[in-house]
Amino acid sequence: MRGTELEQLQRRIRACRKCVRAGYLPAARPVVAGKATDRVMIVGQAPGAVEFEAGTPFAGRSGVVLREWLARAGIDEAHLPYRSAITKCFPGKNPRGEGDRRPSPAEIALCAPWLEQELDLVRPRVLLLLGRLAIDRFWGSAPLREAVGRMRRQNGCVLIPMPHPSGASRWLNDATNRVLLERALRIVRREALM
Repeated sequence: MRGTELEQLQRRIRACRKCVRAGYLPAARPVVAGKATDRVMIVGQAPGAVEFEAGTPFAGRSGVVLREWLARAGIDEAHLPYRSAITKCFPGKNPRGEGDRRPSPAEIALCAPWLEQELDLVRPRVLLLLGRLAIDRFWGSAPLREAVGRMRRQNGCVLIPMPHPSGASRWLNDATNRVLLERALRIVRREALM
């Protein structure tokens, strides 16, 4: 039953054009992937340009890095978690030139009901929070150094903050931060494979 409901929800998400109608985006192609039986759910910030073209979450370079991280945590390609984001469409490039534009609070608000419905149907045991926007939404505002490598149980779900795997972030250039990522991956291994 939940599987059918989730498939219907995913069709509605993919058909969404709220941000286009509101004038925030020139084009929409919401992306989401996964099954109602997935015990682990990934929440990122928003799809990138590659994901917009492919119609699949984490299809670009950040996806390659993410799959490497998941493999180190014991989750192989055949068992990829449910993949979603705070906003479901590519927000466009950052007008200042580096990376993608951060979705506006209005865009986040328009997408929030989709994410809430996904959470209600998937009911993940583990929620991987990739990057600042997802961490702020579920964990609360905290520097990455204070969040990554830790976990919190909330409403029957384990929250695990992680840096975003995109190349735009320089956070992992610091050796101390790479140690925190390794700690986070050990937590993922322990909690996701229980």
